[in-house]
Amino acid sequence: MAHNKSEPHNHNVTQPASSLQLTDPVCGMPVTKDSVNQVQHEGKRFYFCSTKCSETFKRDPKKFTGQKNKNEAAFEQVAPGTIYTCPMHPEIRQDRPGNCPKCGMALEPLMPSLEDDNPELKDFSRRFWWTLPFTVIVTVLAMFGPQLGWFSMSAQTWIELVLSIPVVLWAGQPFFVRGWQSVINSSPNMWTLIGLGTGAAFVYSVVATIVPDVFPETFMSMGRVAVYFEAAVVIISLTLFGQILELRARSQTSAAIKSLLGLAPKTARRINADGSEEDVPLTHVHEGDRLRVRPGEKVPVDGVVEDGASSLDESMLTGEPLPVSKRAGDKVIGATMNTSGSLIIRAEKVGSATVLSQIVQLVAQAQRSRAPMQRMADQVAGYFVMAVVVIAIITFFVWGTFGPQPSWVYGLINAVAVLIIACPCALGLATPMSIMVATGRGATQGVLFRDAAAIENLRKVDVLIVDKTGTLTEGRPAFEQAIPAGDTEAAEVLRLAASLDQGSEHPLADAIVSAAREQGLSLSAVNEFESGSGIGVRGQVDGKHLALGNTALMDQENVNVTIMASTAESLRTKGASVMYLSTDGQLIGLLAVSDPIKKSTPEAVKDLKAAGIRVIMATGDGISTAKAVAQQLGIDEVHGEVKPADKLDLVSKLQAEGRVVAMAGDGINDAPALAKADVGIAMGTGTDVAMNSAQVTLVKGDLRGISIARHLSDKTIANMKQNLGFAFVYNALGVPLAAGVLYPFVGLLLSPMFAALAMSLSSASVVFNALRLRKST
Repeated sequence: MAHNKSEPHNHNVTQPASSLQLTDPVCGMPVTKDSVNQVQHEGKRFYFCSTKCSETFKRDPKKFTGQKNKNEAAFEQVAPGTIYTCPMHPEIRQDRPGNCPKCGMALEPLMPSLEDDNPELKDFSRRFWWTLPFTVIVTVLAMFGPQLGWFSMSAQTWIELVLSIPVVLWAGQPFFVRGWQSVINSSPNMWTLIGLGTGAAFVYSVVATIVPDVFPETFMSMGRVAVYFEAAVVIISLTLFGQILELRARSQTSAAIKSLLGLAPKTARRINADGSEEDVPLTHVHEGDRLRVRPGEKVPVDGVVEDGASSLDESMLTGEPLPVSKRAGDKVIGATMNTSGSLIIRAEKVGSATVLSQIVQLVAQAQRSRAPMQRMADQVAGYFVMAVVVIAIITFFVWGTFGPQPSWVYGLINAVAVLIIACPCALGLATPMSIMVATGRGATQGVLFRDAAAIENLRKVDVLIVDKTGTLTEGRPAFEQAIPAGDTEAAEVLRLAASLDQGSEHPLADAIVSAAREQGLSLSAVNEFESGSGIGVRGQVDGKHLALGNTALMDQENVNVTIMASTAESLRTKGASVMYLSTDGQLIGLLAVSDPIKKSTPEAVKDLKAAGIRVIMATGDGISTAKAVAQQLGIDEVHGEVKPADKLDLVSKLQAEGRVVAMAGDGINDAPALAKADVGIAMGTGTDVAMNSAQVTLVKGDLRGISIARHLSDKTIANMKQNLGFAFVYNALGVPLAAGVLYPFVGLLLSPMFAALAMSLSSASVVFNALRLRKST
């Protein structure tokens, strides 16, 4: 399909799955998925052309199950919803296997699975090993045939032709197909060069063998027209070898995802309504199911503990080595290990909604994203291929016109060497491979990158804005006390506040509601509930208009808080969060809730400041409370009682000053600032809205993860620069060498065979260099 530049590419037009042709394993006849004769055997579905064949299969399945054909294998991979994409061009997506129309690389499943078996690796390996003997024989004949004297030169030429045909036309067939696709899609790439180079050498040699008389005397060498079958077959074999090395190395980049997928248990023990228990596949677990988790078993899905107490090892997801105690009411994460007691949990999130599934999806999404640095490489690669073709043409004519005899033969061989060595594959792989390995490495350390841009930008951050609750502190505050402002009793202040807070999801509200229920207070229904966007809540309780929040909310309600200002200030200086409660415009009391600082926070802040990052706290809590926490942590710049819009303005202001700003938070009120920041960092313990707005998620909600992520960002960018630098230097040196610029001085020429070897090793070296990031600490 020709590239129409007036319209966007549509790479999603696919053949219906039902029209994919399969083969009847009994008779070999072609069938489709629509066939009414189907048999399920060992988890796999077979299709037949007739009832007779299906019955034959049923009598002895083992006799036929080993006969898997290429079309059937391809169809099996097209599971419902499977999307295939290109590692180098993630914008290319389709619902079937194939090759990228831009670079020619084989498309890979967007989401790897534990059962992934790379069909391209198998195919290339088969083509390589079956034709390698032919390549060796042709090469030996070309290099030593005249000295050995086994055949006449004419006979040897025909033998080389016959042995070269399966290598070039069968083993090299995928390369020529991709090369042709690159031409019709107006996307010149490495396959364009390989197709031109090997095609030119092979076609010239075939013509020279069949009709040698069409060539002038200058093409004669050792009694025959010079042929270069060995160049064509060696290039094909070495390119296959290089692709095999690259595919094996690339498969390791998804090791992190596969290790995450392997964490999930395959079954769950479900407690039925009648009290009986049974083991069921994980896919049969639904929200609300009650599940038993015995000692030594993995928690099957995300849920909440209903009964029992135990300690869970969450290190596989959070990196935290110490087991976490769990009791009734606590949340549990699927795939974590139950170390001691027995638990009964209620499933809350299953399938793709679990934390583990979301982590896998985030990692896969990040691995397929494009780094800003890649745009430069893509632009260079596109022009580079065309420049190489021009250089090859110039090389051919310069050598043919001015070179030693046989000059045109030298011209052809050097032009082929230029085309082969100037492979832009290393350039194209330079950054995607680094990104894929880095995101996988980050996932194993509890750091999830949403995209490649986040990795590239994080190392540039010089200002970090942090929320307080849930970010610096535990985010699970405990109620301290309620202090009435007049005749109202403290218990009534707590009851009214808890009644109002029933409609809120804020951690402070949870603490107040939990305290009221623990004290056995009877809560009233709340009507017309309204969240004040980070400053408090309003609503109707018992027919009264209640407002609960900070001084900013009281100002909006025209409530005078002067009589309790000193009490509130005293509590804030001790680190407590203070909320005023008003009824119908009159202050009736305040409530104090404390939120302890996370144990890891002091070390994290210290590390960040040591790295030269300016740390700013911005919180909706009162300024005194915020300053008390900041003082304990050594944070000098504090903004208290800020609304979401204020956090957004603060980010914008710092960016206007030329700062590269990161924002770390965990709540809904942090979402606008997280989205606006150069790098948004969400706590994995926070809300989905926050995580959806951020580019980086810290799975265990530990700010020390920022230092880990920043270190990984530095390592990744350095790795990407190494890869790009190597690719540029390799091509800058290789192309002139292949063109023969050193020949007039030292008599050195680069054989196309060595050019093919260098090209293959260059791509493999880029991949292996990226894999070093897996050991980054």
